Order: sequence, then C-alpha cells, then structure tokens
Amino acid sequence: VSGAHPGGTTSDSARDPTMQLTTGRCSLALFALHTLATTAHAFAGVRPAVVRPSRVDGRSRAVMMPVGVPKVAYRAPGSTQGDWVDIYNRLYRERILFLGQQIDNELANQILGIMLFLDSEDNTKPMYMYINSPGGSVTAGMAMFDTINHVKSEVITINVGLAASMASLLLTAGSRGKRMALPHSRIMIHQPMGSTQGQAEDIKVEAMHVMNVRDRVATQYARMTGQPKEKVMRDLDRDNFFSAYEAVDYGLIDRVIEPSV
Repeated sequence: VSGAHPGGTTSDSARDPTMQLTTGRCSLALFALHTLATTAHAFAGVRPAVVRPSRVDGRSRAVMMPVGVPKVAYRAPGSTQGDWVDIYNRLYRERILFLGQQIDNELANQILGIMLFLDSEDNTKPMYMYINSPGGSVTAGMAMFDTINHVKSEVITINVGLAASMASLLLTAGSRGKRMALPHSRIMIHQPMGSTQGQAEDIKVEAMHVMNVRDRVATQYARMTGQPKEKVMRDLDRDNFFSAYEAVDYGLIDRVIEPSV
C-alpha cells in the first residue's frame, strides 16, 4: 500500500496503523495458503524429492520438509498421493542398508526383516550395506552374519567410518570381491568379551561359552580372510586396528574406494 497520494497527502492506510497491520496479516495468510497448495501439488507427483521455491510478493519462498529425522518426498508404486518418508526407509527401496549404531537385538531384527523382504522381492539384485558401527552383541551380530550368508542376493559391504568388533565380521562377510572401505575408515578385530557373576560353577559355564564363541569367530575370520587360524587367534587376543589398506593386505576387505578426482 502506498504511503502517500500523488498529490502529497498522506493515505488512510499510512495514517491508520490498524489498516497496515490488517494488510500485513492478509499477506501472511495468502503466503500460507500458497505454501500449502505448493506442498499438496508436490506430493501428488513423483518428483518432489527436490522441492522448488515458490515466489510470493516478489520474494522466493521454499517449501520445507518436516523437522526431525531427514525426510524426502516419495510416492509408493500404485499410490495416487505422495508423502514425506524417513530417508533411510526411502533408501531401503533402493536396496541400501545402513548399519550405523551399536548392534543389539532390536537393530538386528530390523535389518534381518529388510534383508529377507528384499531377497524375496528380487534376489537377482545386490544389496548394499554401509557400515559405521562400534560392534555390539555377538548373538545379534551372528544372526545378521548368518542371514548375509543365507540370502541369495549378493551383499556388498562398505566401511564408511569404523567397523569394529562384530561389525568387522559383518564387513568381511560380504560377497567376495565386493567388500570395500573408504580410504580413511578403520577396522578393528578382537576376541569376544563376556562378564558374569555368581557362583563359581556359573562363572565356569560362562567362560566356556565365551571360549567357544571365540573359536567360532576365529574360524570365520580365517575362512573369509585366508589367514591361518592360529594367526587369527593371536591377532584377536587384543584390540587390533587396521587402516583400509592394511585390511586389504590382511584379507578383511577386497579393495579401497579411491576418490574419483
């Protein structure tokens, strides 16, 4: 609204603050309606992963995604409308899995369910597992390890940060020739740990169980790396760190993903 008429007299809107406030509110309301309409139009198609800015009152306004976990716009096959979905769920549809936290039963069950579903959907396409984990439960990790070997789909493993303890075993369990790591990632192997208290007989049983698990883990490392089991047993005795290139020499992975430039 212009502040003055051509004749030099002040307009009613300039003299009356209430009219200015009302005009401002109308502009905000129009902008809100325009934003909602733009969002609804974006959800109706497949392209809204890149949400283009809209122009209101000569200024550029972007349609924002919901706050929280990163989300992308996605329309499921056969659906007439799109929706904001968790970015990790969207990547699952591209057969990409992330192991990015400590391994426990809940995480293992989630990844197992995804792997079994993707394998039943199409076992001719590979799955990609990106790993950045400090390890965790041996029982949960072994469940994932056995599932990687069970599914018919190839499982390509990529270490993007740290693959330690049980996570290093999962990294090594990938399809031969397709176990990879980024140049500055690290791999750590060590023997299983256990802790118990109580009667002497209970401690003895727990110690025997831990030694049995240690032997099975060493057997799998030896099978997948080509190293003698005796050497693997010695290397597992303490925390043993490898750079990506040292891991290639040891046989834990097959190659390092070099920068493209």
